[in-house]
Amino acid sequence: MWLNATVSPFVLTGFPGMEKAHHWISIALLVVYISVLFGNGTLLFLIKDDHNLHEPMYFLAMLASTDVGVTLTTMPTVLGVLWFNQREIGQEACFSQAYFIHTLSIVESGILLAMAYDRFVAICNPLRYTSILTNTRVMKIGMAVLTRASLSIMPIIIRLHWFPYCQSHILSHAFCLHQDIIKLACADITFNRLYPVVVVFAMVLLDFLVISFSYILILKTVMGIASGVERAKALNTCVSHICCILVFYVTVVGLTFIHRFGKHAPRVVHITMSYVYFLFPPFMNPVIYSIKTKQIQNGIIRLFSLHHTRA
Repeated sequence: MWLNATVSPFVLTGFPGMEKAHHWISIALLVVYISVLFGNGTLLFLIKDDHNLHEPMYFLAMLASTDVGVTLTTMPTVLGVLWFNQREIGQEACFSQAYFIHTLSIVESGILLAMAYDRFVAICNPLRYTSILTNTRVMKIGMAVLTRASLSIMPIIIRLHWFPYCQSHILSHAFCLHQDIIKLACADITFNRLYPVVVVFAMVLLDFLVISFSYILILKTVMGIASGVERAKALNTCVSHICCILVFYVTVVGLTFIHRFGKHAPRVVHITMSYVYFLFPPFMNPVIYSIKTKQIQNGIIRLFSLHHTRA
């Protein structure tokens, strides 16, 4: 264990070789950031404002809150680099940002798992849905998801405070990621290299396998329904969740594939894929639920109708 005696800040990076286009890139990213905040903020407002949406949409509110958290965690440094060329970030601030980024990624995976459980109970045991998924139990599931993510990421972030950093201090993104920081450490980083792999396999991959298994059981139950109309209705309640799962895990696989097998790809490809990973799911989730969920659609119509009436 080494005591980190250096206080030199880290240096963030925008899009290398495209500095002249930073302002234009920042406009595109700002539009995406605003869309993410507006879309997820609207979902949270509708769920809070409409009592009919409280219980069935608790997990969706958690997902939207997580997406807002990811956006607010990365947005300040990204826009600071692209707009004002503010590239320096203190080590403590960098470690904190990395902690929240990685924690929220695992939280999102856990919430998708919780939503799969919600769909499983609703379709496979509908008569006991309200007695199984009580408000208290939903809150406990949410706290368990948050606690699991927070504690699992803590060991590698704590160790970052103790490493000496004697490399260039230049990070490869406009936000701090654990895998970038440890490359700058002049110490034995074996634990910090292996532990995240264990976390990914033990949590994110396991979440995906459990989600897949739950949908196998759901499909088995739906196929046992005699009425074709009822079968279609039951499956339709899962479409939004399935789309969100695909958006999240496809970006995870894409980012992993680029980092593992795209070593000769241009650096800008790696950077762009990181932005896709952090921005695409938060951008698409409210779009998916707005299109595929009747209750959300009705809420949006009422919201805009109310504003139009007042005007």
